[in-house]
Formats: sequence, C-alpha cells, structure tokens
Amino acid sequence: MSLFFYFSICETYCTLSQGLSVPDSDLLLALSAALETPVSALLGETAAAQEPDDLKVICKKLEVINLQLARRKAATRRMLHWLFLLACAAIAVMLALLLTLGSPYLSWDLSDPETAVAGTLFHAFEWLFVRLAPLMLMVAGLGAFLTRKEM
Repeated sequence: MSLFFYFSICETYCTLSQGLSVPDSDLLLALSAALETPVSALLGETAAAQEPDDLKVICKKLEVINLQLARRKAATRRMLHWLFLLACAAIAVMLALLLTLGSPYLSWDLSDPETAVAGTLFHAFEWLFVRLAPLMLMVAGLGAFLTRKEM
C-alpha cells in the first residue's frame, strides 16, 4: 500500500471525525451497507428518539429536497437540449457559409507568404470541417433528441 494512499485515508478520517467535512449520500449508503448499520447510526442519531412529529418534519424536508433536485435536473436537461439544438444550428450555418463561399482561397495569389498561410489555414479548416461536420451534427442531433421533453 502506498504512503500517499495511507495519508489520504488518515486525512479523510480526520476531517470526517472532526466535523470539518460531511460525506456525500453515496458514501454514507456504501458505509451503511458495508457496516450493516443504518445511516442514522453513522450520523450519530438514535433511532428510538424519533417521534411521529419528527418523522413528519423529516418527510417534509425530504419532499422539499426532492422537489429542488427535480427542478435542477429539469433545468439541466432543458439547458443541454438547447445547447445541442444551438450546436446543430451552428454547424448547419457554418456548412452553408462554406458552401456559399466555395473555396475562395483557390483564386488567391499564393506567392505572398502571408496569403499562402491564410489560404492553407482556410483550406485545412474547410477540409476538417467537411469531414467532421456530419459526425458532429449526428451527435448534436442525437443529444437534442435524447434530452427532449418527454410527454
């Protein structure tokens, strides 16, 4: 076992035991399953001290948290959906722009070094874009399809 791994475990244990950080819910569930104890026992709560009113308060808090998580998930989904649609539109506009320009660098005087570099860069961009645009358009379209609002 490496020394770094040992110090990492010691540091994590110290920060958790001193209350400087709080483990996330996934870690709490994994610890609860591994130690075969309820999560409330890991958090230092006694199960016998809960009354029905306390359970109602906890249920209300959990309901609020679930609602907040659902809203955040819906907002993230909407944002991703519009980003994918924007990417599709940007790719289509860039492809239309390249088609209307029709490789203007072919008629440039490439004896000037600066014009030759600009023409080479324009050609490289055009060459890469034409080959990658269909793949990018399919990925963005699939992303927009998968993040659409389900009815």
